[in-house]
Amino acid sequence: MQQAPGQDAQDDSQVLTEVRGRLGHILLNRPRALNALTHGMVLRIAAALDEWAADDAVASVLISGAGERGLCAGGDITALYRDRADGAASAAFWRDEYLLNARLARYPKPVTAFMDGIVLGGGVGVSAHVGHRIVTERSRVGMPETGIGFVPDVGGTWLLAGAPGELGTYAALTGGQFGPEDAILLGLADICAASADLPAIAAKLEDTDPGTVLAEAARPVPEAPLAAQRAWIDACFSADSVEEILARLRSRPEPQAAAAAAELGARSPTALKVTLAALRRARRLPDLEAALSQEYRVSLHALHTPDFAEGVRAQVIDKDRRPQWSPADPGQVPDADVEAYFAPAPHGDLFAAPAENGHV
Repeated sequence: MQQAPGQDAQDDSQVLTEVRGRLGHILLNRPRALNALTHGMVLRIAAALDEWAADDAVASVLISGAGERGLCAGGDITALYRDRADGAASAAFWRDEYLLNARLARYPKPVTAFMDGIVLGGGVGVSAHVGHRIVTERSRVGMPETGIGFVPDVGGTWLLAGAPGELGTYAALTGGQFGPEDAILLGLADICAASADLPAIAAKLEDTDPGTVLAEAARPVPEAPLAAQRAWIDACFSADSVEEILARLRSRPEPQAAAAAAELGARSPTALKVTLAALRRARRLPDLEAALSQEYRVSLHALHTPDFAEGVRAQVIDKDRRPQWSPADPGQVPDADVEAYFAPAPHGDLFAAPAENGHV
């Protein structure tokens, strides 16, 4: 494979591109970091898409990840953590990442994503908005942000707000990782294929329409585990507050409900309340772009909060897995603090052109 358009040779080839036949292939190539996205990677993916959109020789695009572990574990959280004092670099990264998510959703040529293995956070953003989304028996898909004091982004609130019943609310608040059947039920993927078949599928995509190729590759999908749990999930997660969701979960007889309550108890109370508000608001928004704009505001606010710093410290930096949230209880999170996350972004809103220094 060759370097993506505009890629600096000293960047260690973290995104590789190749045109084979009529297929443009984008390979995320940071396998030791589970292909976590950097700002440079986002820009190179966007550059490749721009070039191929104008190239009649390229009929469709494929996105996949290098290594055996998965497509992409998300964004480079450590870089965001180090930038939290200022935030300008994070604002620039999120702006370009979210614009890329919107670009993928509206791309003029068919895009296929191999959602094999781990697909979390930003990995969902570069795969779940495209037209052909393939999971495998190895897939673990999710938006785990509440566990680090953050809120689902990259269009995740838009996708999960559209899931059946309250399954999306459950997925967003618990931050769980879901197998292929549940990923399809949640609306994050379309079909399941065997992981071992992906190289052959990629080869067929070089000269055949993706719809035809993927219809042949699709495997029958058993009933999703979440489908059997709809009754208690809908009953509990339809509540209008995190406190009431917890109360309902604790009153249910199902062991899965008790497990969900315990999971929520380990998550950032502030992140839970903001996530619930973001999902409810996303249901009333007109399109993905509006949801991404909302997420941009929320993300920039979250960057400077104590819970984000503490969550990344506990999960990524020190790895003691013992975050000390502040406040420690959802009932102690003021409504005004939640509302502040949705205020205009200090670096300018997502679809407003930034000034040369990154500020507006």
